[in-house]
Amino acid sequence: MSERTIVVVSAGLSQPSSSRLLADRLAGATARELEALGHTVDVETIELRDHAHAIVDTMLTGFSTGELARAIDILTKADGLILVTPLFTTTYSGLFKSFIDILDKDSLTGMPVLLGATGGTSRHSLALDYSVRPLLTYLRADVIPTSVFAATDDWATSGGTPAENKHDDVNPLPQRIERAGKALAARASARENEGPADPFANAPSFLDLLGNS
Repeated sequence: MSERTIVVVSAGLSQPSSSRLLADRLAGATARELEALGHTVDVETIELRDHAHAIVDTMLTGFSTGELARAIDILTKADGLILVTPLFTTTYSGLFKSFIDILDKDSLTGMPVLLGATGGTSRHSLALDYSVRPLLTYLRADVIPTSVFAATDDWATSGGTPAENKHDDVNPLPQRIERAGKALAARASARENEGPADPFANAPSFLDLLGNS
């Protein structure tokens, strides 16, 4: 039995937030499926609201420190990633984009990523495909085809378990969550992530340089 690490990034601005609620539901569905596949699961959650000032500092200085640096390190070594953002003006939040901007451009290459978003009405659901997905595709992430958008009304009748909601045609949010979690688990189960390549791994040592002088 091998361990898989799933990192959850929530860009919700309030506490509690619907983005964090959706993120936790997606993480739970993914973890259950990975366990069914024979893995132990470690879920790490990064609440961007807690790192907002550090993210801005990193954008200004080019270097992350402290808890933010630790969070980024955990993220780049994950076996799968869940990203959830609220939608404002039909696109991802500024906090979400700022966090993506401070990541190394190669840090998400090949990373299985499940996208989620929350908004006031279902009219914004297409933003996942025309706004959020292209951003992660540009970074060469392995974006799961199934994404999950949750409008305010989706939470009204989705409090039960997936089994209890299996005939709920009006609000299939639990089914969408389970389907997306299963898709991410399949990708994460097959992946071994050693983190980003060390850019200095092949650099000669000073002893080698001096020995050749």
